[in-house]
Amino acid sequence: MSDAIDVLWLTASPSFKSFDRKLLRYLSQNVEIAQPRLIAEWEYMQTQDEACSLDLAVDLLHDYLKSQDRPVHLAGHSTSGLIGLIYARRYPQKVRSLTLLSVGAQVAANWQAHFYVLRSLFPCSRQRILAQIARSMLGHTAYHKVQDLVKALEIDLNCSPSPHSLFKVVNIPQSGVEMPLMICGSRTDTIVDPQSIAEWEACLKDGDRLWLCPQGRHFFHHLYPNLVGRQILSFWQSLTPSCQYISLRV
Repeated sequence: MSDAIDVLWLTASPSFKSFDRKLLRYLSQNVEIAQPRLIAEWEYMQTQDEACSLDLAVDLLHDYLKSQDRPVHLAGHSTSGLIGLIYARRYPQKVRSLTLLSVGAQVAANWQAHFYVLRSLFPCSRQRILAQIARSMLGHTAYHKVQDLVKALEIDLNCSPSPHSLFKVVNIPQSGVEMPLMICGSRTDTIVDPQSIAEWEACLKDGDRLWLCPQGRHFFHHLYPNLVGRQILSFWQSLTPSCQYISLRV
């Protein structure tokens, strides 16, 4: 690898990439560059022929990072953040800090867990439940935006390494990490609600941060990229010099 990176943004849900763009753009444009530093984007897409496996995603992430000569700051939203969390617990020497967006203390409780619970409780079609979840994620918005998100949710069911299924909703033990940790959520998120974010308090160390965006629901970092970005930059800059952005895919 020709360039050492400092910050790695994780993307394990390709259909949700557009929700990350504004935040990544803000971060790339507002970091004061003291010396050459890089923010990179790591992307994972599971094919429909592969078994759903968080471990495979974590292994591929390690293959990508093992050539790095210094620990990196990991960050990710929802399932992407969950992969970062598992990686940070498994390879703490490779992670300088961890920033999680919309990841509750019950870390596996993502939108897919919500979806499968609803499917088991209510005799509704798959499409109707997806539409209900999409409206919950977006709030009052135009019909075509809800339908676009429904399509993205369908893709995510097939291409994200989320461990849940109709047969079992997986639980992962609640615990913290060795490195500095930042938890971000939204006060209006109905998927990862404020209470599930607040439960992280029991796992936080001195220097860790927990922050709730006043609005924005599940994709608060898309609707309020500047506000979220300032919080994340403040956290990173308290630990390491600042950075510039490139995009890398695997």
